[in-house]
Amino acid sequence: MACWRPVRRYARMSKDDILNDDDDSAIPDSLLWSRDLEKHSFGEFSFAVVQANEVIEDYSQVETGRDATFIGVYDGHGGPDASRFISDHLFLNLMRHARERGTISEEILRSAFSATEDGFLTLVRRSCGIKPLIAAVGSCCLVGVIWRGMLYVANLGDSRAVIASLGRSTWSMAYQRHHSGLLPFL
Repeated sequence: MACWRPVRRYARMSKDDILNDDDDSAIPDSLLWSRDLEKHSFGEFSFAVVQANEVIEDYSQVETGRDATFIGVYDGHGGPDASRFISDHLFLNLMRHARERGTISEEILRSAFSATEDGFLTLVRRSCGIKPLIAAVGSCCLVGVIWRGMLYVANLGDSRAVIASLGRSTWSMAYQRHHSGLLPFL
């Protein structure tokens, strides 16, 4: 889909991005790093990461294109393997399904989530003999996609989003729905 080209990747933003910054006035904090406001086709975005564990299990991802923006937050637990896998594969699966159908929709998002989960389960089956703890890791997943002026939000797990707008009418809304094994796929 041409709307994603050129895509500017922010996946795997690390504290090295900040520590190597030319801004000598900043005092680096090894457990905190951020990306200042940057433009995308529908406005601006920024994000920050605070490392709470010795090994960071979480990944965040922003992909911007001429006509679309993808934001992903992957809250790993038990280790970084699941959230890293999601960061490496979910956006690519979304793009593959969107190209096949020529659009982005709820169904396309569900297909991308399912393909990513199937891929991770295959990895677990193949790796379990040499890395048994991989069967005990997981990740919540919160994704926002803006395409053709429509915002799609997909959430698996207990991660939360706050959606806000600045402009003539400033507003914000907390996205409160969450998914667990006890609730149907949302």
